[in-house]
Amino acid sequence: MAQVEKRGGLLRKSSASKKPLKEKVVLMYDEIFMTEDPSKCSPRFWEELFLMKVNLEYLEGKLESLDGEELMKIKDNINCLFQHCIQALGEEHPIRVVNALQTLCALIRGVHQKNKSTSGFDIINMLMGFDKAELCMKNLMESLDSLLCAEGSESLKSLCLKLLLCLVTVTDNISQNTILEYVMINSIFEAILQILSHPPSRREHGYDAVVLLALLVNYRKYESVNPYIVKLSIVDDEATLNGMGLVIAQALSEYNRQYKDKEEEHQSGFFSALTNMVGSMFIADAHEKISVQTNEAILLALYEAVHLNRNFITVLAQSHPEMGMVTTPVNPAPTTPVTPLGTTPPSSDVISSVELPLDADVQTSNLLITFLKYSSIVMQDTKDEHRLHSGKLCLIILTCIAEDQYANAFLHDDNMNFRVNLHRMPMRHRKKAADKNLPCRPLVCAVLDLMVEFIVTHMMKEFPMDLYVRCIQVVHKLLCYQKKCRVRLHYTWRELWSALINLLKFLMSNETVLLAKHNIFTLALMIVNLFNMFITYGDTFLPTPSSYDELYYEIIRMHQSFDNLYSMVLRLSTNAGQWKEAASKVTHALVNIRAIINHFNPKIESYAAVNHISQLSEEQVLEVVRANYDTLTLKLQDGLDQYERYSEQHKEAAFFKELVRSISTNVRRNLAFHTLSQEVLLKEFSTIS
Repeated sequence: MAQVEKRGGLLRKSSASKKPLKEKVVLMYDEIFMTEDPSKCSPRFWEELFLMKVNLEYLEGKLESLDGEELMKIKDNINCLFQHCIQALGEEHPIRVVNALQTLCALIRGVHQKNKSTSGFDIINMLMGFDKAELCMKNLMESLDSLLCAEGSESLKSLCLKLLLCLVTVTDNISQNTILEYVMINSIFEAILQILSHPPSRREHGYDAVVLLALLVNYRKYESVNPYIVKLSIVDDEATLNGMGLVIAQALSEYNRQYKDKEEEHQSGFFSALTNMVGSMFIADAHEKISVQTNEAILLALYEAVHLNRNFITVLAQSHPEMGMVTTPVNPAPTTPVTPLGTTPPSSDVISSVELPLDADVQTSNLLITFLKYSSIVMQDTKDEHRLHSGKLCLIILTCIAEDQYANAFLHDDNMNFRVNLHRMPMRHRKKAADKNLPCRPLVCAVLDLMVEFIVTHMMKEFPMDLYVRCIQVVHKLLCYQKKCRVRLHYTWRELWSALINLLKFLMSNETVLLAKHNIFTLALMIVNLFNMFITYGDTFLPTPSSYDELYYEIIRMHQSFDNLYSMVLRLSTNAGQWKEAASKVTHALVNIRAIINHFNPKIESYAAVNHISQLSEEQVLEVVRANYDTLTLKLQDGLDQYERYSEQHKEAAFFKELVRSISTNVRRNLAFHTLSQEVLLKEFSTIS
């Protein structure tokens, strides 16, 4: 018997002696694309259709191939197909339900592809008709809600979430997707929460559920009351919030693991050997090759949870085993399309591994640590646009955390010490830190380390001003908490002071280039005011009196940098140029730093002269400082411990609109045909004929 081949909905004998035959389902689709009602001649047409294996490619392609006028001629049949799909969702036979869900995906995507330039209202009319739209969508959402909450097939639940993601991301700008009005009215919020709170469901569907929720929260969030925002902000169920945290932690941890694997592969490869031979001249190039796709979708979900729900802050500190140390399954995860904004979920096997019992020999971790490690990777390279957006979102999340009283309480808790191995950018002038030498410290130390690392590694021609401002703001907010609660943090403050002074030196040496693009005085003022915080209130939060002495030593040692800054801002503040006001603010802010330099420098010079010492040691300078505090006069500066709280709507709306657009595009792209494949589904329902 001749072998039968299948191509694009056609059945063809390999002998090719006869005209190709079409699959029955394709013939039925063709009938729908006629102007007459297909059920007139065949009363059981719709019943039979949903027993046929869906040909997604053919159905979508057929819809896209029609022009607007042809599509309008078969509008009644498309409306009828849409309605029968919804009816089939209530059937007992899972195969009918599966086929109905897949047909809906193809219909929604196909009709939208054809109507990209038209409004959402036209798409609603084409799919279901204005007069029946409300009832249709009510029935559809109720059916999806029932399927998601039922104890039935996990494959069906997966397909329901895929359909919802398809529905939400069918337009690049989700706020222009008018169909979502019905998703707002007929909420599936509780169904999403149920998935997250139930471990088996979470393992299978947690990733899709979290991404779906993040997208729904962003529908017209600035124009109208979004019920998903309201509901997410008041969730207080511990199991649900922890479930959401576990899904996010796993996705970020998977990214960290992939990056570490690539880094190790890189270091053991030929390029590493070549670099060792030639020297460190290729370090930057070597680093650039280590690239793993960032995951903005899951980062957006973390942001929305932290920003909207005060109760979620507790989840950040929930301990679980170090995910990177859990053995990953041998079976390879299914391959997924690589996209600029990777929104591909980690394999469910890996997600399940995070819920193992704690082992005394395994380093414990938490969502915050995983997030800090993720941030340390994506913030290394901000030249790439997607990483720049990821870095910005990481800093916005850290800003929200740094403003939260409870978050600060556990960040600074001496009883919650962790060893946090942040990724450090390879640089010629420093050695790679050994992981084993890392001390266990309160989590705020890791946040400060991350900020110092960013400050030190991004002084470049394409200066990321916005990220620097956010970075300094995070440090300032943490200092405000320490001052307010008198927390004496044992931290290597010198590294921060040194990084800030080097940043000031960079701003001055690149004044002309930077001023053409940025108001560098805003950043300079913030840096100077951080020093003013330490000078004015340091005695209340620096760990020891000697730490305060070291601050003065560092200011005196680097006095030339502060003198140069003063000369620069004085020059610009006395001119009538555009920077006059901004520069004069820095001039006033430098008053105490200049008082310290002018007070101690003559005393140090006098001490050196009397003792006939050409160069004083650090201890000798500190001795002079301690002996002359009493005669130092400083001005009290107001508002140093005050800051403007983060506000998304007024300052970040444009950023989030663009970010959500990118995520929507990539989620849609990742809903490729093979992710809606029936292979698994048919195996699961093989008992049905």
